[in-house]
Amino acid sequence: MTAPTLTRSVLTAGVWEGVIEGDPSGEPTVEVCLGDRVLPGLKVVKTAPGTWSLSLPIPADCISDGVRTFVIRDLTDRLPIGHFNLIAGASADEDLRAEIALLRA
Repeated sequence: MTAPTLTRSVLTAGVWEGVIEGDPSGEPTVEVCLGDRVLPGLKVVKTAPGTWSLSLPIPADCISDGVRTFVIRDLTDRLPIGHFNLIAGASADEDLRAEIALLRA
């Protein structure tokens, strides 16, 4: 099976949406994590052969001051296929926490 590839990622009204492409013969198994926590509520919908739409409402307790890095992982090999950052609160112009969190994921 071809590893899924994240081709689109947006955050609108508290809901993250992404599009992944991969092997058309089976549904990809993916999860979205914040640190060690797997976030509940991820929906995966096939939109075309080899293409799936993902959506995940971001839980309110995941939103607070600072930088939060959410990692989208392929469960087949547990490797990241993408990520997105949520920055809130004080200016983070020089903040490297998002990059460090991604390296640790």
